[in-house]
Amino acid sequence: MRYLPLTPTDRRQMLDVIGANSMDELFRDVPKSALLKELIDLPNAQGELEVTRSIQKLAEKNTPAGRTAFFLGAGAYRHHVPASVDHLIQRSEFLTAYTPYQPEIAQGTLQALYEYQTQVTMLLGMEVSNASMYDGSTACAEAAMMAARVQKKRRVVFSGGVHPHYLETARTACEAQGIAIISAPAAIDGEADVLKLIDDKTAAIIVQSPNVFGTITDLAPIVQAAHAKGALVIANFTEAVAFGLIESPGAMGADIVCGEGQSIGNALNYGGPYVGLFATKEKFIRQMPGRVAGETVDADGKRGFVLTLSTREQHIRREKATSNICTNSGLCQLAFSIHLTLLGEAGLTRLAQLNHEKAIQLADSLAKVKGVTVLTERFFNEIATRVSKPAQEVIDALAAKGVIGGVAMSRLNPKSGLDDVIITCATETNTDDDIKTYAAALKEVLA
Repeated sequence: MRYLPLTPTDRRQMLDVIGANSMDELFRDVPKSALLKELIDLPNAQGELEVTRSIQKLAEKNTPAGRTAFFLGAGAYRHHVPASVDHLIQRSEFLTAYTPYQPEIAQGTLQALYEYQTQVTMLLGMEVSNASMYDGSTACAEAAMMAARVQKKRRVVFSGGVHPHYLETARTACEAQGIAIISAPAAIDGEADVLKLIDDKTAAIIVQSPNVFGTITDLAPIVQAAHAKGALVIANFTEAVAFGLIESPGAMGADIVCGEGQSIGNALNYGGPYVGLFATKEKFIRQMPGRVAGETVDADGKRGFVLTLSTREQHIRREKATSNICTNSGLCQLAFSIHLTLLGEAGLTRLAQLNHEKAIQLADSLAKVKGVTVLTERFFNEIATRVSKPAQEVIDALAAKGVIGGVAMSRLNPKSGLDDVIITCATETNTDDDIKTYAAALKEVLA
């Protein structure tokens, strides 16, 4: 039998309370283009053994990152994660832990959150951090909504270098709150162009460095110009390892910093779960989404930890909530914190250096291939290249040769007009042979 927990009477009663006449009316905000015209064609029910075999066949169609020359980036990065990270997060104390509603029995979890917040503020050069968020894209959306609350304005402007998926996530979240999202055209090196779009209704601008094309930008003059026009500056990022080498967004004056922490401690995992980093200036702390773990002393004067702020609707009156985010991706946050602890400051710097060296090596090798132009001049581990054929065709041809060569910009942003641009990435996991294989395969594809 199909599992139907609600009877028709139950549904009718719920619709009456809500004030909707039907299920279709309840979901009227869903675009018609997203609705199915007919039932999904699924196979008949199978036993456990048959299902296992079917799933295994599907899994064998995938190409794991470690099996081939792999140069994907664009927001999800292959880095080496020490075995000790997985070992520690799978300890039962961490693996079975839930939201620390009762601090007296959740001191370990709360301390881990507190230490993580300290690491994030140091890494990003900010004053306060929350206890993590779903992922980088939703953190970016929350930052846009936070800026609108702080400024009491309903307009946020994105630079042309922000990851297109982050832009669309923010657009989806903000639309329901009446916040207008304006975006500059895609630009490989144009973070400052966003300043032209600021008006007196602009709550904030969102810039990214390194941006989706890998370009590193000095945000300090952009911050000064935006502040002069009355706008906050949100610095977004997709590659946390970069801050082992480049100046932190906080040091350049950003008001809010948000981004993806996957590249430290978390494997690719077929796209998730990941962990969103979020930090801001202390004066904005009460508008920051998520939770904040704080240090205190108990009745006996002993050090202890508590949830100092919890701004989601589950903890406080719904109309007072700044966010309805319902998890902090705790296990992924813990993996991030453990890996960063194992690296230390010197280790993170060395890891970032290795990444940059590999990116330079990749850029130099691809630049020698006829039909390839390296477009990114100041980069971290990601570069944009223009190829002499449609980028997606090149990517597909490279895959047929066993090389995962990157992401076509036309796939990330079909309206960018950059149909001949590939975003490719090198990390410390890429070998010299990988880079030689990529260059040789690309030469054949473009011949």
